[in-house]
Amino acid sequence: MTAGKSARLDRIGTGGKHLIVPMDHGITLGPVTGLVDIESTIDAVTDGGADAVLTQKGIAPRVHPNKNGAGYIVHLNGSTSIGPDESDKRMTGTVKDAIRAGADAVSVHLNVGSEYEPEQITDLSEVTSTAEEYGIPVLAMTYARGHDVRAEGEGFGEDLAHATRLGEELGADVIKTAYSGDPDTFEQVVEGTRLPVVIAGGSKGTDMETLSMVRGAIDAGAAGVSMGRSIFQHDDPRGITEAIAAVIHEDATPEDAARQAGLTVEA
Repeated sequence: MTAGKSARLDRIGTGGKHLIVPMDHGITLGPVTGLVDIESTIDAVTDGGADAVLTQKGIAPRVHPNKNGAGYIVHLNGSTSIGPDESDKRMTGTVKDAIRAGADAVSVHLNVGSEYEPEQITDLSEVTSTAEEYGIPVLAMTYARGHDVRAEGEGFGEDLAHATRLGEELGADVIKTAYSGDPDTFEQVVEGTRLPVVIAGGSKGTDMETLSMVRGAIDAGAAGVSMGRSIFQHDDPRGITEAIAAVIHEDATPEDAARQAGLTVEA
């Protein structure tokens, strides 16, 4: 690994652990709650302990003045919820675009098992090759999503492990995927790659459900989270970020993390 890539990886994490807040959802969902005044949200989550934020390249001018020294990742593909098929992620930028936007890393979404998998494999492969030339880390968002993907349990864990391994095989540096639902099945996901694995947020739940999921993933060997709506659409984005950071970086329990951040601990 080059000195440049190592330095940039340090900017999007802390001690090999990552709390990334993706806010590229404007391209998919439009200007939803938390993204209209994205400047305030970025300020809140980075002040709360986020290691990095993630957006599409066009939002870069709104990111830099408000990220409080946190890392910045530019996402390079996308789709809309009102288009023909949201799973059909198309390239929206290049590694050079991301460098011009001041990014420390880039990310690419890949739906493993979908009909769009072949094109997305090619896209990720091309991004990792170019990124290697410039010493830019790549976050591969490899999800198991398709007709033959098993929905839960041991089978889902195996499919997620396949998806995460694919990200390593194609040259990524950090892998993001869904949480399998419990630490036991997620262990096989983490064990299938030598790269750090971070989990997506999934459906927005209660604070304790979110923190318990993060705790379970960390206990299974995950390196953190890349969590969007559960953070940026929270009533207190700073508080929930602080609580998640305590679980990831301080090894706190969900209850202690919630109390530390001033969140309500549900009975």
